Amino acid sequence: MQTVEAFIRGLPKADLHMHIEGSIEPQLMLDLAHRHGMRLRWDTAEALRSAYAFPNLKSFLDLYFEGCKVLQTEQDFYDVTRAYLRRAHADGVVRAEMFIGPQSFTERGVPMESLMGGVLQAMDDARRDQGTSSGLMISVHRHRTEADAMAVLDQIMPWAGRIIGIGMGGAEVGNPPSNFAGFFQAARDRGFRITVHAGEEGPASYVREALELLRVDRIDHGNACLDDLDLVRELAARRTPLTVCPLSNLRLQVVTDLAQHPLKAMMAHGLHVTVNSDDPPYFDGYVTENLVACQSALDLSVPEIVRLVRNGLEAAWVTREERQILLTRLDDYLAGRTEAQA
Repeated sequence: MQTVEAFIRGLPKADLHMHIEGSIEPQLMLDLAHRHGMRLRWDTAEALRSAYAFPNLKSFLDLYFEGCKVLQTEQDFYDVTRAYLRRAHADGVVRAEMFIGPQSFTERGVPMESLMGGVLQAMDDARRDQGTSSGLMISVHRHRTEADAMAVLDQIMPWAGRIIGIGMGGAEVGNPPSNFAGFFQAARDRGFRITVHAGEEGPASYVREALELLRVDRIDHGNACLDDLDLVRELAARRTPLTVCPLSNLRLQVVTDLAQHPLKAMMAHGLHVTVNSDDPPYFDGYVTENLVACQSALDLSVPEIVRLVRNGLEAAWVTREERQILLTRLDDYLAGRTEAQA
């Protein structure tokens, strides 16, 4: 009989919240550093991985931005994106929606053309070679100015047809979404979908600002919404997707025990929650590991796991026709499992 873990691994699933620059596996980071004659603080992949112990979001971001320095050329961006998409395919991911934050690179003189060229070519090759559907989201940093964000918006317009949405990440506390109301209005005016990291370490009021002031299409994380039941009801009524990242929350001390994660409570409130990987090597878990860990820690039933996966496919920013194809793949997988049990 198929185990629950094997069942989860086989599910056709989406990963809607994953940062390309946060997907560099330790050995690849060392290889890229060697490519450019850089010397990192760590000599081996094991030593680097042992540094992935973070007391909070800021400590993670410090190492995260240091890792960004190995990405310098179009080939670098291709290699890291292609590596993630290969792993995602092996993980059963049929739709990957990935962030990248150009400001980490353009401030060091990396041309936007190199970044976009490498990432987009890797996405095209992944679709051709393994059938993985993927989309690219551009993320701006909330610790920078709104003027800085507007500059990014102008810089990416030559590739507007290949970008599915605009987001915002970075250290949340003290950097509310309202600081970027003009930027996100401009992004919406240019035809982009909108998503914002909110309610990870920030308060429920940040989630409300993202929903009501920025009029986002999705919320990244959103855990803190449970502190405002009126907000919860509003999110549920709108069916606003929340891209939750449980192992990320655990590794960054948002929760100290996965058994205390609010995922199951969010489901009980009727929220459209999805499970995603965020920065998988840093947090020791791609999307499948997140689902497997939550199933065990929160005692999720098979129907609850299926609901989370279906939520992800339904929340993907794809055409109606592609969404139906993705959901049919899930239904076919479930039907095959039922037939096998019979």
